[in-house]
Amino acid sequence: MKFDLTGDQRDFAGSLESLLSAADTIGAARSWGEGEHAAGLTLWTRLAEQGLTMLATEATPVEVCLAFEALGRHAVPGPWVESAAYLPIALGAEVDGVATLAVPPLVPLALDADVADAVYLVEDGALHVAEVTGDPRRSVDLARRLSPVRAGAPVPADGDLDAAHRLAVLATAAQLLGAGERVLADTVTYVKQRKQFGREIGSYQALKHQLADVKIVLDFARPLIYGAALDPTDRDVSAAKIAASEAAYRASRVGLQLHGAIGYTQEFDLSLWITKIRALVGAWGSPSHHRAVVLAALLDERAGGAA
Repeated sequence: MKFDLTGDQRDFAGSLESLLSAADTIGAARSWGEGEHAAGLTLWTRLAEQGLTMLATEATPVEVCLAFEALGRHAVPGPWVESAAYLPIALGAEVDGVATLAVPPLVPLALDADVADAVYLVEDGALHVAEVTGDPRRSVDLARRLSPVRAGAPVPADGDLDAAHRLAVLATAAQLLGAGERVLADTVTYVKQRKQFGREIGSYQALKHQLADVKIVLDFARPLIYGAALDPTDRDVSAAKIAASEAAYRASRVGLQLHGAIGYTQEFDLSLWITKIRALVGAWGSPSHHRAVVLAALLDERAGGAA
């Protein structure tokens, strides 16, 4: 099967890329991590006006993945997966403002609950209004603050919690893909500029091979993500999350190695993507969880074929 984006989808991705490229997303992410949310919320409003919060209900998972790939590429802070992927499907309507939730056991804490206008919790298969019960906890990604919550009143909703979960996992995979692409692009730029012994380090064959390997795994992850977006089954969504996690994590390791000592500094922008990738690898299900989902699906298919 050949898959290609439509003209409208390309135009949407292009307009979103233009908006984010012109915005100071790095400054917004750094401020968000320091507890200053004004810049991030201003960006949130602009992106909502662009239509990001209505994609889950008004568009298709393909457009959702395009948006989240861009969010990952630009390190945009905030509970976007919760507000623009999970909750619109769970509630059956676009979310107004900033919202977040916890979905134990895979998502035990609510992201950025201290900023959200509404906080929810999935308990016993139903959606509830939630109350924050403790101070936010720091993540390895300083722009992610995670809060414990407890269930309040149930929320009457006509949405599909299983479909909401699949879209949230897929959106996280797309974010990882975008973040991995950004690390690769920045690393390629760096090795073309950095010189040792009178030569650009990017001219060394061993480094070229490492970067090419990263490019390959990212390129292999993309069709899994967009293939799952066309038919979001549990197996295909989990496979996409596994591939995106491995590809982005490999990009972060190679990027850190090739940047050398400067890559370890918090002040260097590369750290924003490296720490975000590390956090997103475990968000909405660890790789081991998703491997178990894929294995169970394959065994079910095998058993069904044998019968």
